[in-house]
Amino acid sequence: MKALLFAFALLAPVLAFAQCPALLDQQMRPLGKQEAVSLCERYAGQPLLIVNTASHCGYTRQFKGLEALNQEYRERGLRVIGFSSDDFRQEAADEAETAKVCYVNYGVTFDMYAQVHVRGEDAHPLFRELARQSEAPGWNFYKYLVDREGKVVAAFPSGTAPDDKTLRAAIEKLL
Repeated sequence: MKALLFAFALLAPVLAFAQCPALLDQQMRPLGKQEAVSLCERYAGQPLLIVNTASHCGYTRQFKGLEALNQEYRERGLRVIGFSSDDFRQEAADEAETAKVCYVNYGVTFDMYAQVHVRGEDAHPLFRELARQSEAPGWNFYKYLVDREGKVVAAFPSGTAPDDKTLRAAIEKLL
């Protein structure tokens, strides 16, 4: 019996990776890092709040609220994930400045990823899949709530603040 439990413990990560939803079947480079990571390995089986971000947008102050959500819900399993984008021409001129805005100015501890396109023909496959399941982001700080199976269960426009009752109720329902 112990051998069987040990074998299962060894295979569990492999099985989770084998069941990776299309949404997470991506390699992405974290903001300020050189090496890409597997989104499947990092997030498969976890509820997610995915947000496209920009450093010089009227909604940039939402980083503070997103970090508050991260702090409040991470122990219950929610992963907040930010993806830098300049599709709306409001991202910092270089990655170092983007990182400073996130990590220094707003104290972000949730995962942030290097700049990607989030809409149109050049959209990163992750955002193409989000758009296929829901809709493309209309602006910066568009929020997608994704269940443990990789399905978008709700999308919230930029004007929806992280402390919005509707967003928080959807997170509670998902958890």
